[in-house]
Amino acid sequence: MTEPLLVDRTDAVVTLTLNRPTAMNALDVALKEALRDTLAELENDRACRAVVLAGAGQSFSAGQDLREHVQTLESNDGDPLHTVRAHYNPIAARLANLPKPVVAAVRGMAAGAGASLAFLADIRIGGPSTSFLMAFARVGLAADTGASWTLPRLVGHAKAVELLMLAEPVRAAEACQLGLLNRLVEDDEQVLPTAQELAARLAAGPTVAYGAIKRQLSIADAGTLADALAAEAQAQAICGGTADHRVATVAFVNKQKPVFEGR
Repeated sequence: MTEPLLVDRTDAVVTLTLNRPTAMNALDVALKEALRDTLAELENDRACRAVVLAGAGQSFSAGQDLREHVQTLESNDGDPLHTVRAHYNPIAARLANLPKPVVAAVRGMAAGAGASLAFLADIRIGGPSTSFLMAFARVGLAADTGASWTLPRLVGHAKAVELLMLAEPVRAAEACQLGLLNRLVEDDEQVLPTAQELAARLAAGPTVAYGAIKRQLSIADAGTLADALAAEAQAQAICGGTADHRVATVAFVNKQKPVFEGR
């Protein structure tokens, strides 16, 4: 049986590849459970210092596997969208709160929950074929997998409303202009290598500080200045006690390049 999620470790970078290419990496239960549980394992895996999220084949992910979902609807399940609580919410929380950088290699289509997964990454790399489609309303659903939280932060409230209600595709160039992509490479074949190269660079950096930056921004986005200042004080107290901070400070004073160990 083919593994629904491929896990590759190269030095301190872990690449997670959604592996249902014949179904455009649509998210069935097996894939969602594998992604949810693997992310949980990576939270405290000190050997992992950066994560790349990618899709096998020509697409990133078409979102929820609607063929599987039709079967759920036809079974008269009293809670046909229980997958949101069981799978999508835990996946979104773990991606957003992972205390290390996440880079999404978004080749081809990212639709529905697939797009939502990409938006939860810290940095998104795309190519000429990259496109996003907030497809939820096309099947009579609202957003999930954190899109109601990530989209306004990426593109602003008004544009988020437009993307979610009109459910029109956003092509690569516009996605880059809107902030849905951080970088756009010229060749689709370079999307994954570029993402992995960037992840390797981040994996060689101050991992604890990166995790603290993610927490700071999450709090500041939704909070007051006082909330942000409190989060900054807490973050600096943590980072200030790390070996990486001490080593990097001494290296800076001595005009040397620091070697971060992620602790």
